[in-house]
Amino acid sequence: MPIYTAPVEDMMFLFDKLRNNKNYNEIEKYKEVNSELVKDILEEAAKINQNIILPLAKSGDENPTILENGVVRTPPGYKEAYTKFIEDGWTSLSCDPKYGGQGMPKTVSSFFDEMLSSASLSFKLYSELSIGAYNCISHHATDSIKNKFLPKMVQGKWSGTMCLTEPVCGTDLGLLKTKAVEQSDGTYKLSGQKIFITSGDHDLTENIIHLVIARAADSPAGTKGISLFLVPKFIVNEDGSIGSRNGISTGSIESKMGIKGSATCVLNFDDAIGYMIGPKNKGLNAMFTMMNLERIVVGIQGLGISEIAYQNSLSYAKERKQGKANNSKSSNGADFIIEHADIRKSLLNMKSIIEGERALCFWLSQQTEVSLNHQDQKVKQEASDFVSLMTPVVKTMFTDMGMEITSEAMQVHGGYGYTKDQGIEQLYRDNRITPIYEGTNSIQAADLVFRKLVNRNGDVINKYLDMIKNDCNTENKKIKPFAKELTDHIEVLSNFTVWIKEKIQNSKDDASAACNDYLKALGFVSIGHAWIKVLEVSFNDYDNNKNFYEDKIQTAKFYFKRVLPRAENHFKTAITGSDYIMNFKFN
Repeated sequence: MPIYTAPVEDMMFLFDKLRNNKNYNEIEKYKEVNSELVKDILEEAAKINQNIILPLAKSGDENPTILENGVVRTPPGYKEAYTKFIEDGWTSLSCDPKYGGQGMPKTVSSFFDEMLSSASLSFKLYSELSIGAYNCISHHATDSIKNKFLPKMVQGKWSGTMCLTEPVCGTDLGLLKTKAVEQSDGTYKLSGQKIFITSGDHDLTENIIHLVIARAADSPAGTKGISLFLVPKFIVNEDGSIGSRNGISTGSIESKMGIKGSATCVLNFDDAIGYMIGPKNKGLNAMFTMMNLERIVVGIQGLGISEIAYQNSLSYAKERKQGKANNSKSSNGADFIIEHADIRKSLLNMKSIIEGERALCFWLSQQTEVSLNHQDQKVKQEASDFVSLMTPVVKTMFTDMGMEITSEAMQVHGGYGYTKDQGIEQLYRDNRITPIYEGTNSIQAADLVFRKLVNRNGDVINKYLDMIKNDCNTENKKIKPFAKELTDHIEVLSNFTVWIKEKIQNSKDDASAACNDYLKALGFVSIGHAWIKVLEVSFNDYDNNKNFYEDKIQTAKFYFKRVLPRAENHFKTAITGSDYIMNFKFN
């Protein structure tokens, strides 16, 4: 079984030293969220993830979720762990105190998301979709719906899902077939089938609250006719008690490559009673509240799995002897593999990407909070634009890098990495879903290029790059070499932006073929920007924690010399165009 130690020190470094965001610090309700409180939360989070959740990863992989006589049963140990999980209040961490939540900011809850992703992604998914459903309901439902459903969801007694995909549609939701027929009492009866529904059914909670997109009988075709409905597994009585079973059944659960402890369900809706959430025919707008936040969380999944893969690779490299290093001082001819240059390069690649991603995620969490809670509408909108721009980047970059890092981890472990003994191959399998669900990474890249570069508020990408340039304008001589390197790559990205905007207008195939390259270039630059913020603190505060900051400086040096240049390579690749791709004759 893999080892795992939650990176509390690094998380606290970000919270203590990189919280210098004026707009974030102006949010009144978070002024009392101090370092001492956050440290206590993270240390308790580390305990439950290391001691209780981590062992479930292997258990869920070896004893997958099963469908038995119409009942979905989770792996051994899941029920007991989930009971402890909700008793300790982890489902309520970022929820509104009005419904029983703790009201912690996303700067804190994202750290917990990362830990939980490292410990067991399968287990995490049961609560993750609940938080997503909570966010959607809290933003778009009526007060009566909120008061009826949210307290139990915040408590963790009830869980939630997101039901979009059907046999006939995934990306193109305008083709959906699920119908909703209005009843005389204002409720709706839903009929249809949804597939690939994460946590669609299980035995962990008393009730499951499904958020389902469907088309009302009198609604137009396509995406303009989609509405959102809350459909509980069990009808909830007016007094809040659970009533009869609703018209929802589990047709099957998927047999998957990874995340085997997570129930991925086919759900059948047969005149299931539901309640409309938000305005009629505006269901996608409401659902995207959940989806956009979920996409960031999926990115964090990739980060969490990368962290545990790195920790185990580092530990193994310090223990495994193989071959003779170039500067070997070994008497028996064998050295620990961490002495080999190629292994050290792999480990530093992992470490520099992971720590940069974590810092970027912290910045994005701040922006998310500003976009939701700041008093100044202009400030809120700018933050919202940045979040919108960076959501596909974080989702795609973190999960693609997760695949790279778990693959490297297997390579570091050699033959043992390919066996089940070390648990590394499971990390690779579990992470493989993250570039696929919540909108494939290809869709994310297309969304970035064709929708996010420019919005109703203007040229968002240039505003973002100007912000980075401003942060690179430093008088600190020690940071200047790093800042210059980043500024040079911002220039590359700016040229890339001009090129791709032109291609959007006159050659959409060129733009489409370059989408992923553009996203990666932006991703590497964004992580570089996060490293600049880390370096600023590291140099200024160096004498107070020399070992920690020296580690940061040397890790950053690797990133800027070995990883950041990949941004320019993506540009060079992309501008070769698409003619040779589109004109190729496949036999």
